[in-house]
Amino acid sequence: MKIIAVGKNYADHAKEFDGTVEKPQVPMIFMKPDSSILKNGKHFYMPDWMGRIDYEAEIVVRINKLGRSIPARFAYRYYDAVTVGIDFTARDMQRRFIEEGAPWELSKGFDCSAVLGEFRPVDKYPLGDLPFSLTINDNMVQQARSSQMLFSIDEIIAYVSRFCTLKTGDLIFTGTPAGVGEAKIGDHLKGFLNDEKVLDFHIR
Repeated sequence: MKIIAVGKNYADHAKEFDGTVEKPQVPMIFMKPDSSILKNGKHFYMPDWMGRIDYEAEIVVRINKLGRSIPARFAYRYYDAVTVGIDFTARDMQRRFIEEGAPWELSKGFDCSAVLGEFRPVDKYPLGDLPFSLTINDNMVQQARSSQMLFSIDEIIAYVSRFCTLKTGDLIFTGTPAGVGEAKIGDHLKGFLNDEKVLDFHIR
């Protein structure tokens, strides 16, 4: 099982991150190891030796069958469930790696950095214009709709499957909207699809 993630897939987040205002020609793809998964309800223990850790709420889809070189028009056949996840990022490390021109996967792929909510069937949560949100300590910090993605889920699947075969159980983190910020010990995070809570955990 692999975790595929997309960087800067919402224009408002790309602008807040580094001032980018133009849509890239192709999705920005990176991966996380399976050891980065943290299941819903489990505490996230802050790795304070890594510096600042940022939360990034995202729609996550689950691949349900084997596929490669999938045309975008058929991509909807290859995922069956959706949830909200958190792509935790060691921001100080990431920025240092970028400045050095070095790979920055370690700032994204550390243990428990991919938090998963409870999955819901896509036939009940159509992904064309699905609203999702994140609250911290009951304060809204991120909210967006899937229709605001620069690259749709089907376009992401079509692009990625040209390079690596998708397998049952693979996960795709589809990018975060604006509102990214620093996670702190004691925070209580909740993620929502529409108005349904699918993610709920604490930072220790």
